[in-house]
Parts: sequence; structure tokens; C-alpha cells
Amino acid sequence: MNTDATGTTEGDPLQCELRFMKGVGPHRAAELERAGLRTADDLLHRFPIRFEDRSRLRRSTDLRPGEAAAVCGEVVSVGLRRTRRRGFTLFEMLLRDDAGMFRVVWMNQPFLQDVFSPGQRVALYGKVEWRDPGGLRLTNPQYELTGREGDDDDGMHTGRIVPVYERIGSLTTKLLRRLVYDVLQRLSPALEDPLPPALRRRHALPGRREALSASHFPAPETSLELLNRFRSPAQTRLIFEELFLFQLGLGLRRRAHAEGRKSTLIRVDDTIRRSALAVLPFRLTPGQKSALRTIVDDMRRPRPMNRLLQGDVGCGKTIVALLAALVVMENGLQVAFMAPTELLAEQHSLSIGRLLAASRFRVTCLTGSAGAKARRETVTAIETGAADLVVGTHALVQREIRFRALGLAIIDEQHRFGVLQRATLRDKGRQPDVLVMTATPIPRTLALTSYGDLDVSVIRDLPPGRRPVKTKLEPESHRDAVYEFVRRRLREGRQAYVVYPLVEESAKTDLKAATTMAETLAVLFRDSTVGLLHGRMKPEERDAVMRCFAAGTVHLLVATTVVEVGVDVPNATVMVVEHAERFGLAQLHQLRGRVGRGPHPSYCRLLYQRPLSEMARARLKAVSGTTDGFDIAEQDLQLRGPGEMLGTRQSGVPTLRVADLIRDHDLMETARREAFAALRDASVATSVLVRLDETWTERFGLASVG
Repeated sequence: MNTDATGTTEGDPLQCELRFMKGVGPHRAAELERAGLRTADDLLHRFPIRFEDRSRLRRSTDLRPGEAAAVCGEVVSVGLRRTRRRGFTLFEMLLRDDAGMFRVVWMNQPFLQDVFSPGQRVALYGKVEWRDPGGLRLTNPQYELTGREGDDDDGMHTGRIVPVYERIGSLTTKLLRRLVYDVLQRLSPALEDPLPPALRRRHALPGRREALSASHFPAPETSLELLNRFRSPAQTRLIFEELFLFQLGLGLRRRAHAEGRKSTLIRVDDTIRRSALAVLPFRLTPGQKSALRTIVDDMRRPRPMNRLLQGDVGCGKTIVALLAALVVMENGLQVAFMAPTELLAEQHSLSIGRLLAASRFRVTCLTGSAGAKARRETVTAIETGAADLVVGTHALVQREIRFRALGLAIIDEQHRFGVLQRATLRDKGRQPDVLVMTATPIPRTLALTSYGDLDVSVIRDLPPGRRPVKTKLEPESHRDAVYEFVRRRLREGRQAYVVYPLVEESAKTDLKAATTMAETLAVLFRDSTVGLLHGRMKPEERDAVMRCFAAGTVHLLVATTVVEVGVDVPNATVMVVEHAERFGLAQLHQLRGRVGRGPHPSYCRLLYQRPLSEMARARLKAVSGTTDGFDIAEQDLQLRGPGEMLGTRQSGVPTLRVADLIRDHDLMETARREAFAALRDASVATSVLVRLDETWTERFGLASVG
């Protein structure tokens, strides 16, 4: 790829590097790059955070209290005034326009002494207030120095609808506005457009050059309300373009996967059916039967399966996955079962091992903390095929692990693994089937993005006998009453969890710690056996504690969030979460799912400390208002957003520049339909493939588009 002296790549002005732009320089270029802005294309796809209508400059005599107004004038005088309140200052300015003088006040911004001086021209936009005494004034307005009278940098900063950008290091919104304006001037009117003309006509979308310009400097008649909702025609066009290209990439990856062919076809006969019935500990629910049927039907096809199995906490996804694994093993192939934590891998290994104890299949476990000798033996068993089903953590995807004949890769709690880990595990076999599972129900908006290349099966019903967990919010002042409630349940022969957000107390926080509180609770519940479980314990120590809790010899388990997934003790009927306001909504729902797994009434008590933030209040209200994981997931998406909901960047949530998965869900649906229609038209698909280069695939989390 050739770059000329101006930083433009092969004549494409959008690929011009910002460091070559006038007024940028090395320091500002580094600040821009830290914000993910390296090229003109990056900059133009960073929308303003809002727009302000400064198209009608007001005269000082026309200002009215309570309104937001744009004014422009000359600084007459400035001064910093200290008030009677300690540490509270007022920076005051007297401004003059052609109608007279008026006052401007900023609170607690003494640095403005170094910004303003008499004789400057300044543009202001802010709220007009009436103060007695003092009269009308502008309070804490946005400000920009505009230079000499009549000099407004080509009318960028006043007298129009003005874009307001989030500051980047030393680059103010005014500097960014200037930079965006300069970049736009360099664009050709005939800018290449990746959207097919027929698609643009169908949805009345403006051209790309027009959309880029109007998304930053809209025409005077553009609706301010639409602009600030990111729904102007120009903004809609750029959002749709990004979602269309992303969905096209997903479709291409899906098609490439479908064109693969497995080395061994899976068969299902009466012998295999009898083998499955022999390990089945209970009758499957209709939802489990339906999910298993779609999975097995997929596995019998010549193309490799790529399916997501989602369902609420306790719906029985693991037994469905195990039955699918049994079908694969009966066909002479191996199964890899990847879990996100060592504790969960160990739990799965034990429970699956018990279910398959009477079968001819060998279950083994591979985690990062395994000793050298045990690891060598396990690796050898995997390579020779002596290990039929291997449960493990990310250790399964390490380079030295080679399967003799991997036929099925099962990935539990998919959102905790990166796209590359998923792809690497698939590469351990010759086109193996892939089944990913999550107990965090995925809203449809996210299913179309993070899991858009997967077929989806959903288990909505719960096994017979499961009762809804009764959830109650309790303030810190009710702690003694909550402990007494737990004590009564323990006397009835039940067991309980108490979960804390930390392992050890810290001098920097007032959160109660699991290690300290385990000692306290051992005294308060002296008639019961209290155990401690946290992620820093050695695997054998954790395993010993969990075995005791599962056997009923530990009655009260004090733990951190290591019990969030995978732990299954039917006799545990009470979950107490300390500092519940510090936990995420999905996390609270997962913790609550540790109880209610047996025939006894179950309870969740969420202890919180006041004062609560608005976000914490919303989370606690949501989790106490429903036990439906799908409702929880939708509310969690609204409260937190997709990236935070599914975890880190590795989760596979695409890094979208102008689109928002929540705000733009309706456009996502339309873009998906259009992208998949385009894939059916070879000429259209080929014309837009140029946009799906390495940059796009990396940004969207697409390992390959084939």
C-alpha cells in the first residue's frame, strides 16, 4: 500500500493520515491516535455528541430568562470573585454587543482568567437566568473565541447549527470542528460509495459524500431534534452503511462455514439412542427435547454445525450438551468442553464423569493449574484418543494440545471467551461441530451481532419441580433480620450462600470481604458449619469445599462470585448477596440461580447500602421485579449497553463507530435483510467486498470473511 508525502493512501482522501493535517502536529496526532483516530475516515465517522442551534444570534436586549440562547460580543471586563462559601468562586465577564452590555458568570472555573481578556470577540451559548440583584445573565455557557469581528472561521462556530464534539486531550471542540471542516474540504464530490444504488434509492439514503458532510455541518433547515437523536437522513445513511457492511461480513463468514465439509458424518441409530437413555438422570422438558433435536439434526448434516444454545439459569443446557456429546463419542470421535473458569471446569468434569461412569467413555480434565505429570498424561490421552471427552479452560486452545479426532467443541458461557479462542478450538479438529452455550439470555439485537453467524436454539422452560426464587431487597439496617431468616432455614435442614464482592478487605474500600466475614459468620452461626470459597484458593481446596457443601457437611457457604455459574446444590435454598448495589444485573440473576434447584421453597436476599445511585437502584428494582432471564437480559442491555453486558472487547461485540446496538436496533434488522439479499446477488456482493478489508474485519471482530 503506497502512501504519498501528504499521508494519502493511493489517492484516497479518506485514508489521509491526520498527522499530516494543518494544525495537528506530532503531539495532537498522538492524542488522536489514542482515541482511535488515525485517518480522515476515522475522524469523519466520529459523530458530534450533540448539536446546538446557533443560527439565530440574539441581541442582548432580546434575551429572556429560562431560554438557551446564542450571543456574540466583545469582552469589556473580566474578574474572579471569591464568595463567602469556602472554595467557591465566580468568574464574571461583562460583554458588549451592538444592543448594549450584559453579564456572564461561570461557577468554580478560575482557570478562565487565563482564557479571556478585554477586547476579545467571543461566541457564547447557554442558559439565560434572572438574578436579583444583577438582572439577566448567562450562566456557565459554552464559549469560543472567534477572533476579529466578522471573522468566524468560515461560519463554523456561530450563525449555524453547530456540531459539539467530545474533547480529545488538548483538542477542544472548536479545534476538532476546524479539523473536521478541513478534512471535508478535501473530499471529492464523487466519493466512492459502497452501497448499491438500488439499495440507496429503496431507502431514500443520500450519497456518501453528502452524508459525511451533513452529519457534521447540517443544512439550516435540518431538524435539531432529529440530529440529536442521530436520525437525520445523513446520520441514518452512515449508520445503515456500517450495519449493512457488518451484516454482509457475518453473512460471508456464515456462508464460508456452511461450505465446509466434515470428515466424518454423524449417524444416529437405536444403539446410540439406548446409550443416551442409559445416562439420562431425568425426563427432558419439551424445551430440552426441541433443542436436542435441532442440535442432533445439525450434527447429522455434512456441513459443520455452528449453533448457539441459550437459556435461563437452571434450564438444563448442560444435559442437552452432554447428550449431543454422547452421540458424537458413539461415532468414534472426541469432544472438547471448554468452560470459563477452573472451578466450573472441575464441576463439569465431576458431574459429567458421574453421569458417564457406567459407560465406556473416559472423561478427563485439563486446566492451567494442572501439575506437570498430570498435564503430560492428559495431553497424551488427548493425542492418542484415550480421552473421549476433555473438559477444560482456555488451556484447551494452547498450541501443544492436539486431538486425535475432534468431532464436537462445546463452549460454555460463550460471552466470556474471545472470537479467536472459539476459532482456535474449532481448528483443533477437521471441521468439527461447534455448540456454544450461554446462561445469559441474549436479546435479539445482540444475537444479530455477536452471534450473527450462529444458528440459535432456545430453552425457555424449566425442569419440573423448579420453583421461582422469592427475591427481596433489604437495606443494611435489616442485616440482623436477614441473618435470623437464614438461621431458621438452616434449622430446617436447608443450606445457604452468602456472597461478597471481595476476597480480602482493602484499606481503600468499605466493602465487606469474604475471608473476614467467614470468620464473623462462623461465630454468629456457631450451630452450623461455615465454609469459605473464593478464586484465589487452590483447585483442590475449592473442590474439597464444594464437595462438603454438596454433601451437606458445610451448611453455610461464604463465597465470592466464583459460585456465579456452574455450582448445583439442590438443598441450598437461600442466597444472600452483600453489597448487592455493586453487582451487575445479569450477575445478580446468575447468583440467584444458584438456589431454587430442588423441591424446597427458595429465597434471595439482596443487602444494599445507601445511598444508591440511579443505576444501582434500577438494577435492584429490575432483579427483584422478575425471575425471567430474558426480561433481565433486555433490561440489562438497556442499562449497561452491549459491550459492558457481554464483558470485554474479546466478547465479540463489534466495535461500531457510528452505530449503536441499542439505539439503532431497527436499522440493524433492515441492514441484515438487505445484506443477506445482497449475498444472493453475486454482482452486488462483489461490488461491496472492497469495504470488507482487514480494518473492517478487525473492527467488527470477524476473524475471516472467507
